[in-house]
Amino acid sequence: MRSLFWRIFASFWLAIALVAGLFLLLGRALNQDAWIINHHPALDQLAQRWTQIYETQGAPAAQQALEQLRQASHINVQVLDDDGQALVPGTFPPRAAAFEARQSPRRLPWRRLAEEYSSPVSGQSYLLIYRIPHAELDAWHRDSRLWPLSALGIALVVLTVLSLLLTLSITRPLARLRGAVHDLGQTSYQQNSLARLANRRDEFGVLAKDFNRMGARLQGLIGSQRQLLRDVSHELRSPLTRLRIALALAERANAEERERLWPRLVRECDRLEALISEILALARLDADPGPARTLELATLLAQLRDTALLSASQQRIQIDCPAGLTLQGWPEMLERAVDNLLRNAVRFNGGERPIELSAQRQGDQVVLSVRDHGPGVEPEHLARLGEPFFRAPGQDSEGHGLGLAIARRAVERHGGRLDLDNHPQGGFTARLSLPLIPSPPS
Repeated sequence: MRSLFWRIFASFWLAIALVAGLFLLLGRALNQDAWIINHHPALDQLAQRWTQIYETQGAPAAQQALEQLRQASHINVQVLDDDGQALVPGTFPPRAAAFEARQSPRRLPWRRLAEEYSSPVSGQSYLLIYRIPHAELDAWHRDSRLWPLSALGIALVVLTVLSLLLTLSITRPLARLRGAVHDLGQTSYQQNSLARLANRRDEFGVLAKDFNRMGARLQGLIGSQRQLLRDVSHELRSPLTRLRIALALAERANAEERERLWPRLVRECDRLEALISEILALARLDADPGPARTLELATLLAQLRDTALLSASQQRIQIDCPAGLTLQGWPEMLERAVDNLLRNAVRFNGGERPIELSAQRQGDQVVLSVRDHGPGVEPEHLARLGEPFFRAPGQDSEGHGLGLAIARRAVERHGGRLDLDNHPQGGFTARLSLPLIPSPPS
């Protein structure tokens, strides 16, 4: 991942280093002897030109060239050979050495530079000593700083472009995220709105992916809540309609007919109460369950078996759970989930063979399995099992289609998974995969 932190850090560091380096280089370059000799128009190629005049025309012509240079640019020159002897009188002021000895180096009215040159023709070496008045040097510096300032201007332009690109790389993703947050608040969020941003391999890309998941999750929750409200209103309307009809008949009936209608009224009230109880149980699964506790599965499964057999004494439930098998979780959720699965198994098992209830540890998970030997479910309806109020066609037993939805939601709150499928050897199997230590409920 290309970290945005390192990108910003590197950009600012390079910018500061570039500007500081330019200032240092410019400051040193403007005061370097070699830089002055190579760029001053009066000194550029002076050693080569003077050597050619000296070797071809003699010392008088060479001395005259130095005199002309002094008159034109106020630069004094002295030329020495390998032994330190002057080849020509030069143009140094009289008694310059004595004057230089009496002055502090910082108070000298000129700057002394030296250049050594070897003649490609004779092979002789020449040492040229220049004395440039500070006034002349300062005037030339003022005229020669255009190209360093141009280089500094180019550096500033480059820094401006880099800063602009860095700013855009930060503000544009923020603007997209702000727009996505606004759309999410207006319930008009589209998951592909951050698709390009999610492809980035930095913090913004990670944030966009997390935001997409959060948006999809919120949209799913909103959609499921709306669907749940529609389903609840539909499911509540049927028992209420039946109650209304029964009450209307009771109002018009005589005493004997009313006695026959009371069981029907009681039965409809019980169904309505059971439906409301299951709806509330499903809604409570989204509340904060509190801290997880240690569950001893063998004891829990034995209690659930006894509870399930109270309503179906002709059934048998076989438990396969090793002693001491535990996990961290919320007992109320897990009891409700396994109890609903057991009640479904009791309802469809048939009674000839026992219901198989097992719990085994597999790696860092505990797998709970409930298998019955009933007719199973048609394959095309397996994918919808666990949806609120969905019941497979052809069922004549009582129920509202909320038991598997409650079980699935309880398992998901533990960070696990509920798999529903037909057993290869017949019957139906519900398999709960639960982590030993659940993640915080989402």
